[in-house]
Amino acid sequence: MFQKFSLTILLLTICLFLQAQGRFHISDNSKDLESIPFKLVNNMIVVSAEINGAKLSFLLDTGVKKTMLFNLKIEDSIQLRNVNQLKLKGLGEGSTINALSSSGNYFKMKGIINPSLSVFVITDELFDLSAKMGMDIHGIIGGDLFKDFVVKMNYSNKKLTFYRPGTYDLNNCKGCETFPLDFYNNKPFIDVVVQNHLGTEFSVKLLIDSGGGDSLWLFPHSNENILIGNNYFEDFLGRGLSGDIIGKRSRIKKLKIGSFEFENATVSYPDSTSIVRVHANKDRNGTLGAEVLKRFQVIMDYPNSTISLKKINRYFNAPFLYNKSGIELIYGGEILVKEHRQYKPTQPNQTQATNITDIFYTYGLTYKPSYKISNIRRGSPAHLAGLLVDDIILEVNGKPAYTLKMEEVIYLFSSKDDKKIKLLVDRRGEHLRYEFYLKSIL
Repeated sequence: MFQKFSLTILLLTICLFLQAQGRFHISDNSKDLESIPFKLVNNMIVVSAEINGAKLSFLLDTGVKKTMLFNLKIEDSIQLRNVNQLKLKGLGEGSTINALSSSGNYFKMKGIINPSLSVFVITDELFDLSAKMGMDIHGIIGGDLFKDFVVKMNYSNKKLTFYRPGTYDLNNCKGCETFPLDFYNNKPFIDVVVQNHLGTEFSVKLLIDSGGGDSLWLFPHSNENILIGNNYFEDFLGRGLSGDIIGKRSRIKKLKIGSFEFENATVSYPDSTSIVRVHANKDRNGTLGAEVLKRFQVIMDYPNSTISLKKINRYFNAPFLYNKSGIELIYGGEILVKEHRQYKPTQPNQTQATNITDIFYTYGLTYKPSYKISNIRRGSPAHLAGLLVDDIILEVNGKPAYTLKMEEVIYLFSSKDDKKIKLLVDRRGEHLRYEFYLKSIL
């Protein structure tokens, strides 16, 4: 489908470590599995869960080790236990940020529980994943959860299935190919083959990152064959824990995972200043993201250090798209919208025929979500048309923006060449209309 921002977090080695971490398990001892529905948002898996009774939404991310909370508001009403202060550092060009550690928290996700979960709490308001996703996201959960189960991620029916270790029979997965996983800091890595623009094929070790919406990241200088050809553009790749991640977007000739093969997959090359922390693992060459993972039924078996893949036919051969508009969107808060409403009286008008009912029309004001331009690529169609950072998008091709999900707008921006895009924006109280045509760069 289309790439989104990627999020990969590295934690500093800290003297103050979290207290003993509890284990996740299925609460009903008579059951060997638990199935949980999820939402697929911008290629990424979002699940509902509770911590100490507070209902929260989590991004399921194999690219992180510890559970994290952020963007918590007073109305979320979560009581955390055993809280201490610390500093964290991750991807991006900024410095460390203030955070909290908390242990002994009760976690529940349908029939899966952890009576003593340890979490990091990010208090920096600049780290706002909800704004990027267009919905409330309160945290990220990854390695803590995966290590205690065999997990089937079915992107087709949007269902996660958690199996007790030793109870899942891989023979039931017809058409699956199984690959070994290496682990570093409780994060899974896989060896795949890529072919660069010169036609050279070589093996790379990639972090499996279900919380990164892009297809593939490759780190220049980590392998002599990772070369950037002339066909690329500079772009904002996303925001990490420590600031913006910038780099180059391009395409790779081939990506091979066993017998599975993709041509012309999109690839991002983050700048070295944005990924300085990743080099703690000297063998890592990049990241395999959700734009590739969502083309498979994925079985993550941390206990046995394997991953099994079965292609989903309706997704597997879909083209690798990218945002051609140059616009990066975030949630822009709520705006007051005048709505046309109609209602009928409960009783027919007795002065008229009994089969005729008066219909009354009125208008009301209501709050609706808005989308704001957070970044705009220089030289892109939207930039050349005159759009600016902080413009609030009110209409997209004649439709009120609040009637569309953020991912629907971004998908429209990834449409075919010469697609006409018409936007009505609010710029400091003034309503302005712009239009441009999408153009391929890659």
